[in-house]
Amino acid sequence: MKRQAFNWPLALALAVVVVVLDQWSKHAITASFRYGEVRPVTSFFNLVLVHNTGAAFSFLSGASGWQREFFIGVTALALAMILWMVRRHREELLFCWGLACVAAGAVGNLIDRVSHGYVVDFLDFHAGGWHFWAFNLADSSITLGAGLLIVDSFRPRPAPPS
Repeated sequence: MKRQAFNWPLALALAVVVVVLDQWSKHAITASFRYGEVRPVTSFFNLVLVHNTGAAFSFLSGASGWQREFFIGVTALALAMILWMVRRHREELLFCWGLACVAAGAVGNLIDRVSHGYVVDFLDFHAGGWHFWAFNLADSSITLGAGLLIVDSFRPRPAPPS
């Protein structure tokens, strides 16, 4: 029995929705907040406008500026690798959906890097005086995709033909 192949049109539609919502939310926050402004929403969640010139968890954000082009290049290379992997593994659905979520988030943050030189972050969770790094909807898509890839890594694989 032939396995179902990855649904490219649905994945593209999902990616477009993620990117549009991500860019819309970043625009709304940027238009409504001053840089660094914090607005409490609940006892454990704030909206805040921050700019991340680094990568995940502000990695390399204190570098002298070379990181912008570096992260743009790394993202472009990662997107090319993701497309190649999805084409190669199109019958491994969970794997492909994980990669699609990572790619959608990467595109959302890539748009920021190219247009602003930084990524707009605004979701701030905190507890007991500790704040998680601020993030955005693109980061959430990347995290969801990474979670799907982790779950997929534990799935049994058929033995390769001898």
